[in-house]
Amino acid sequence: MHLFGRARSKPNAKEAIVRLRETQQMLQKRETFLQTKIDTELKLAKANATKNKRAAIAALKRKKQYEGQIDKISGARMTIETQMMAIESANINLETMNAMKSGAQAIKEIHGSMSIEQVDKTMDDIRDQMDLADEISNAIAQPLAFGAEIDEDELNAELEELEQEELDEKLLGVEAPPIFVPKVPAAEIGTSMARQREGYGDCTATLEEDHEAELEKLRAEMAI
Repeated sequence: MHLFGRARSKPNAKEAIVRLRETQQMLQKRETFLQTKIDTELKLAKANATKNKRAAIAALKRKKQYEGQIDKISGARMTIETQMMAIESANINLETMNAMKSGAQAIKEIHGSMSIEQVDKTMDDIRDQMDLADEISNAIAQPLAFGAEIDEDELNAELEELEQEELDEKLLGVEAPPIFVPKVPAAEIGTSMARQREGYGDCTATLEEDHEAELEKLRAEMAI
């Protein structure tokens, strides 16, 4: 328990900055007020410069005092401005550090539920499943064979026979070259045909004589 009332809570950075800004605004108002007093005393000194020197000197003394206070206020304002900048910078650093701590804690908790061995095992499982998927895809892509397996050598031999038959048909289907028959006048053709008939008659007679001779020879041999 506190003997002299409740203990004040420590102000945070935001509250401290708010109080410093309020103080700075108060000092600024005070500086504006003193500047008004300085302007008034300066006018009074100018008005009594030739009429009442003592009053003019007194006005200048008060002006100097006001100026001294303004200098002190300006220094205080500068100090407060510097302090606010330092607090803001420190607050940013604090927020950054807290955020980094939170991130580090999150990473720690995430990594706490896994290990290198688990990661390696998971990657191996993924690779195995990918290989299995590839094998399944290849199996599906293979065409189905109905019935017994066909001998490739037998098919090649049959194909060669068909090719040979087709080649033979092409060779047999080649037309013979046309025979050139010279044009002969009709009179010459008749004479030529007559000559051929005469020659044919002579040839027929010769063949008959040869047959008769062979028959005579055969009879003689048989008689022996």
